[in-house]
Amino acid sequence: MMLETERLILRRWEDSDAEEMYKYASDPDVGPIAGWPPHQSVDESLDVIRNVLNGKEAYALCLKEDGKAIGAIELKLNGHNDLSDRDDECELGYWIGKPFWGQGLMPEAVMEMLRHAFEDCGMQKVWVGYYEGNTKSKRVQEKCRFRYQWRSENVDVPLMHEKRTGHVSSMTKDQWQWDRLYDAAAAVRNERRISEYVTCGEVSAAILSGTGRIYTGVCIDTCSTLGICAERNAIFNMITNGEQEIKKVIAILPDGSSGAPCGACRELMVQLMPGKYKDIEIMMDYKEERIMTMGELTPEWWIK
Repeated sequence: MMLETERLILRRWEDSDAEEMYKYASDPDVGPIAGWPPHQSVDESLDVIRNVLNGKEAYALCLKEDGKAIGAIELKLNGHNDLSDRDDECELGYWIGKPFWGQGLMPEAVMEMLRHAFEDCGMQKVWVGYYEGNTKSKRVQEKCRFRYQWRSENVDVPLMHEKRTGHVSSMTKDQWQWDRLYDAAAAVRNERRISEYVTCGEVSAAILSGTGRIYTGVCIDTCSTLGICAERNAIFNMITNGEQEIKKVIAILPDGSSGAPCGACRELMVQLMPGKYKDIEIMMDYKEERIMTMGELTPEWWIK
């Protein structure tokens, strides 16, 4: 298994990576803050590759330009993590060499691992943690929008023979999907005037289809009744591409908030999915993660 991002390759560890691992894992600024002591030799790094980073979802983090390992990232599955005993939940762990700090490489890798966890591995939740003082790891988790859960005092750090304060966050598959929808809608929102009669892009929308694809659209406003809402444009985009089932809908307003679809958009969704429209999820407030189903939003309709 090999995963790719714009700048990175995530691949299985090889014995030949030991020297590169030692180069970065021997740095006292890298391991201790994450809970493990600096490596003392290439042989120790080789032992870690063979006996620690040998899990099913353990990857060497490599730059595409040369394929050399610069860090590690892993989904720790049931039986190999401290935060969940469920088969559909896992814990994320990672580190990267100091010369590569501050370049956005780890958030890039983490986002791909989240995609892999939810789309390829069937996970429903990914847990992650950091020790007090590890501000860089905290920042990675914030950038990737993990939701903070709790703080724990006197957490055992066995490899360092000490206790620390730990912080735990998580991301569910549902939250990850909404984040992707929000980003997709925000990316196409671009308010502009097309002519003296037509403006567009003040509101944008994204929908998640039955196959898991995302479709977007923007509103088009005219001086007559020819305009159309962003949600319907996104739906028509979906239909144009051969799909008709809607799972989730989000609309982004000019101030960045989200809101409910208008009556015409709801009417279209009902007529597209008369037997299942009540299950469509609508993001009412992205910041507060307030979601309603179409059945809750519009419990009665003329279609029976």
